[in-house]
Amino acid sequence: MRQRKAKNLEEKLRECSEYMITEPEAGRLDSCFDQDRPLFLEIGCGKGNFIIRKALDNPDKNYIAIEGQETVILRALEKARAVDGGIPNLKFMMTFVHSMDEFFTEGQLEGIYLNFSDPWPKARHAKRRLTYRQRLLDYRWALRAGGFIEFKSDNDQLYDFTLEEIGAAGLEITEESRDLHSSPYESRYTMTEYEEKFRNRGKNINYVKVVV
Repeated sequence: MRQRKAKNLEEKLRECSEYMITEPEAGRLDSCFDQDRPLFLEIGCGKGNFIIRKALDNPDKNYIAIEGQETVILRALEKARAVDGGIPNLKFMMTFVHSMDEFFTEGQLEGIYLNFSDPWPKARHAKRRLTYRQRLLDYRWALRAGGFIEFKSDNDQLYDFTLEEIGAAGLEITEESRDLHSSPYESRYTMTEYEEKFRNRGKNINYVKVVV
């Protein structure tokens, strides 16, 4: 759903500039942080609850969150900016990912999170889905050996598609559940805004983890 443009959007984004990477250069994103730490990426961070909690809980790791909708990323930026003491290990990029080599080098990332991605339900749009096989192979290129991709979705059809694409890409599934919050994995995972809403409604959350 298209978001209504926030009033004074540009000004509000400037106020959050300390958390923004505005001119990303492939291979140099580590330099945006005050310390060199293992680097993790969320593609499609939404309003930011997930990635902010990850960064706060893991100060020994660096996190980059990507979101293409400016009104949505503003919500995430404002939440990060409101945290007492700041979050030095978190940055955001307002963009869409077409190819990982636009921003990263081979083997640069430790892990990639795909949470509640757009399902693009029409068959002709399958290649736009973030778990299309060529995208999965592109993520693998940017991950170190032993790195991971974690995917969560409330959309059962997208999940079925994702499992097929993982197989087609020749990747190894290490964890899988069609009901994450009734699985042994639940306690280890941070919820997103959507996830909490769906769980409270009794909707199952699909989850899969791939190690490269």
